[in-house]
Amino acid sequence: MKVLFVDGTIIGSKTGAVLETVKDYIEETGCGYELEMLSLADYTHQFVDGRPLGEYNDDMQKLVAKFKEADGYIVATPIFQGSIPGVLKNAFDMLHPHTMRYKPVSIVANGGTYQHHLVIENQLKPILDYFRCLVTPNYVYTHMSHFDQDNTITDDDVHNRLRELARVFVKYAEMSKDLSKKALDEE
Repeated sequence: MKVLFVDGTIIGSKTGAVLETVKDYIEETGCGYELEMLSLADYTHQFVDGRPLGEYNDDMQKLVAKFKEADGYIVATPIFQGSIPGVLKNAFDMLHPHTMRYKPVSIVANGGTYQHHLVIENQLKPILDYFRCLVTPNYVYTHMSHFDQDNTITDDDVHNRLRELARVFVKYAEMSKDLSKKALDEE
């Protein structure tokens, strides 16, 4: 099973630090999955405007291919201005609606206020539901106070919640192996 760790921003390092921590906890489960980090900052993005995929640059096509090849995802996002970054939404807009179908997804996010955790419920989960992902019920939201000056997570409760997220993700991933990814509307 191939799991794609999506760093859904092009600036900052807290989101990547949270992803690395989740990656460590998934490795600790002994699941043996292939784990790949994908940082949106490493790609040259084009605004998605409805063109066929072949008319976008190589980076956008590679990004879509990474999502298609993955069997599951850990999506990490900062919350900016009460929303997910435009670059993450733009990446989702590139994907065919069946790309992530019936694949497990866990969400981690970070922000500057505690109220921003609602963005996960009001924006990110509906997008992932549209894709018909198997979204784990336990997302983790971190606040800037959970990090030290080097962006290392210092809060024990956050570590416990990330460890639990990793455990639940692996269970969802195992469950998804027996679930046909073929969509009913493809038959």
